Amino acid sequence: MAQRTDDAVSRALAAFRAGEPVLVHDFDDREGETDIVYPAGAVDPADVARLRNDAGGLVCVALSHDVAEAVDLPFLDGVIDHPTAAAHDLAYDDRSSFSLPVNHRDTFTGITDEDRALTISELSDAAEAALAGGYDAADFAADFRSPGHVNLLRGAPNLLADRKGHTELGLVLADAAGLPAAVVVCEMLDDESGAALSPAAARDYARRSDLVYVEGESIVERFA
Repeated sequence: MAQRTDDAVSRALAAFRAGEPVLVHDFDDREGETDIVYPAGAVDPADVARLRNDAGGLVCVALSHDVAEAVDLPFLDGVIDHPTAAAHDLAYDDRSSFSLPVNHRDTFTGITDEDRALTISELSDAAEAALAGGYDAADFAADFRSPGHVNLLRGAPNLLADRKGHTELGLVLADAAGLPAAVVVCEMLDDESGAALSPAAARDYARRSDLVYVEGESIVERFA
């Protein structure tokens, strides 16, 4: 079993390095969802179309804690001045990782496949620049506007040691693959029931699409 686990994670890392998406199931006792996860720098309009058509959930970009700190990204629940933000009562986590929704300033409406692909790829460049130094909140504001159509997520400071969501699972893969700390995550939904796609159906999709499917627990075993 350990060998099979290692093989799945190794194949996921190879896919990431090649700019390909992987399917990541978190945990049955958490969200119980499978996300399509991309390295943000590899996303083009056709990939956004795949996320819309084959996944159907919310298209988000997860950024590492260090990137979020460098460009002064808040947690969304900390800046919403409305009673709805007072308590989340999440059944699966202590708090949401949502930050601001953004568009790149070169987009038009921000929602088209082309616009979202541009925003996503530019977020990857921004993450790389932020970690290299010399790119701060003012630079980020010059490049992006909010509200927008790409939802940002803040990774936990110590990733899997602090939190084991798709945000952290994807960022760990990016880090291990030597890629910028920016990944796209989008939940896979079942067209018939509207519920989260079952792991069995997600594995079948991965086989038919020649993509890697990996369990979150396998990533935790390898890197936590």
